[in-house]
Formats: sequence, C-alpha cells, structure tokens
Amino acid sequence: MQWYDRKRQITSIFVAVAILIAVGSLVISNSLVRDLAEGEQQNMEVWAEAMRTLNNADETTDVGLVLKVLNGNNTIPVIVQYKSGEIQTFRNLPLKKTHTSADTLAQVKRHAKKMRQEGRTIRIYMSENKAPTPDDDYMEICYDDSLMLKRLFTYPYIQLTVVLIFVFLAIFALLSSKKAEQNKVWVGLSKETAHQLGTPISSLMAWVEILKENHPDDTLIPELDKDVKRLEIIAERFSKIGSLPEPKTTSMNEILSHVVNYMSRRTSNKVTITCKLPDEELKAPICAPLFEWVIENLCKNAVDAMDGQGNITVETFPEGNKIIVEISDTGKGIPKKHYKTVFSPGYTTKERGWGLGLSLAKRIIEEYHKGHIYVKHSEIGVGTTFRVELRT
Repeated sequence: MQWYDRKRQITSIFVAVAILIAVGSLVISNSLVRDLAEGEQQNMEVWAEAMRTLNNADETTDVGLVLKVLNGNNTIPVIVQYKSGEIQTFRNLPLKKTHTSADTLAQVKRHAKKMRQEGRTIRIYMSENKAPTPDDDYMEICYDDSLMLKRLFTYPYIQLTVVLIFVFLAIFALLSSKKAEQNKVWVGLSKETAHQLGTPISSLMAWVEILKENHPDDTLIPELDKDVKRLEIIAERFSKIGSLPEPKTTSMNEILSHVVNYMSRRTSNKVTITCKLPDEELKAPICAPLFEWVIENLCKNAVDAMDGQGNITVETFPEGNKIIVEISDTGKGIPKKHYKTVFSPGYTTKERGWGLGLSLAKRIIEEYHKGHIYVKHSEIGVGTTFRVELRT
C-alpha cells in the first residue's frame, strides 16, 4: 500500500506541476493580450481625436498628419456613426458579400450595435465647448479588437488544447503498452507456475493412490486426496489465465456451496462462513475454475480483514437479467476513497503481499465473464460487502 500511495503521490505531483505550467502560460498570455488591447484602445482614442479634428477643420487647418493617422489604421475594425444613426464611415470590418449597399449598411449597423453593447465606443462632440451638453451634435466611434488581437487571445487556448490532447494520447499509449507488458508477465508467470506444478502434483496423486491401497482405513487420506485435487484445480486455473476460456452454463448454487464448504474446513473455528442460496437453482455461463478462484480470493481477503475472527456471508440472488453474488464480512472496512484503488495492481494492506489478488479477480470477472465487480458498501470497523454481477 505504501508503494501504491507513493506512486499516486508522484502522479499527483506531476499533474499539479502540469496544471501550474498551463495556468501560468495562460496568465502570461492573457497579460500580454491585455497590454495589447490597452494599446489598441489608446490608438483608437488618438484616431477618434484625429476624426474630430478633421470634422472641425477649416481652410487653414493642415490635415496632412490627421489623414495619415486616419489612413494608418489598417487592422482595428471601426465604425463612425452620427447621433442620428447614420453611418459616416467604416473600415476593417468582416462583412459578408452583398448585392446592395442597403444590406451592407445593415451589417455595419449590427456590428455597431454589438460594439456599443460591449462598451467599445468613444463619443466625439462636434462643438468646441469644453463642457458639451446633451443637445450638442456628436459622433460615436465604435471599434472592436483587431483580428490579430483576437487570434492572440484564442491561440494559447488552442495551443493548450492541442498539447493536452497529445499528452493524453501519449499517457494512454504508455499505459496501454505498460498494461500489455504487465499482462504478458502475468500470463507467462501463470503458465510457468501451472507447468511447474504439474510434475509434483502428478507425483502426489500417485503417492495418494499408494497410501489408499496400503492404509485403506486411514481417515486422513481422503482429506489429503482432496487437497491434491485442489492443487490440480489451482494449476488448471493458472493455465487458463491469458487465454479466453469458453464459458459453460453452470449452477451458481453448486459452485458457491463447494467454495464455502472448502473454505469452512480450512479456516479458523472463530470464522463463520454462511452461504445464502435461493430456492430456485441459478445458472450462469462461467468458467467454473476461475470463478471459484474469485470467490475464494474474496473470502480469504475477508478472513484477513477480520484478523481471523468474525462472520462471512456469501449470498446469491437474481436481479433482472443478472445474477448477483455478494460477499460480506465483519472486518476492518475500507475507506471510501479506496473503493476503486483496492482493485489496482500493487495495492495491499498486508505486510507481505503483492497486491494482485483483487486485480486478477477484477480481470477474471470483467474481461473473461463480461461482468462487474466492485465494493458495494463498507464502513470502518463494521465490515465490507463486495458485489459481483454476472449476465445470465
């Protein structure tokens, strides 16, 4: 569990650093865009003053510099509109092609209305009075951000989105390859284990037969025979991991009764295992050796969670088009934040353990049986209930 928590902490640190870099990049970009926007606003104030000077010019006014300022604006969309609503001039607007000037003016007025609603206007009074009155004639300079400024504003978000997509794809590819590599290791280890168990199991079976002939009345030999057959089943389970075993319609009542009876004989007297089966026989398409292993693993984890003392209940019942199996214990319980992480490889609360049991159980249920396994409920100091859902 310490290794798993450390892995999560490192991952969280990397994610936090990535988020900080992204946020920092956006903050800096927005700051630069804001500075450019303020510069454009100052330019528009100068442009508006040039327009006022041009409108108030007489035959003695030198308008050369004024015209240079007015004609120098080739990027900022601007509309000059009289108090009456008449359009005096406009430039740099993204207008659609139209067949009549009336349609063009209608587009210009819509742009002006939008700019006015956004507060992008500068009012120029035609009077030379220092304190103009509401009755004085005026023009409104309506303006918008330049196309370049808009691109600069959206570019960081587009860039960040593209980078995040590539990062997620890279992480997905890395995790997929890592998972495939882990699967190969598990499959290879499982098949090698099955192969290595084959020879001693065959020898043990032969010795049991010899013991039966020489000591037919010994009551321990049948139990020894059961354990040897159990080893044979375990070897079969390992051999099936990595392949796609063909499911067979099997009685769930029979499977669960067999598992509970086996576990009861090999568990402390302080642990009570109860099997609740429905009156009707439930059947589901399963791979019996692998499914038994899942239930055994859940029961063994329950025994460990109770420190060898408590009650375990194995119950099955139909629910719609599913068959439900629930394994409940009176153990330590699982914190809610670990409901999903208990199925992750490497997660374990034991001092000695690989943290692969529940991970393999999840794989057997979800990949081989197309079912679902999860923590239905858990309360610290009260107990835990695991639920397995199988399709009928």
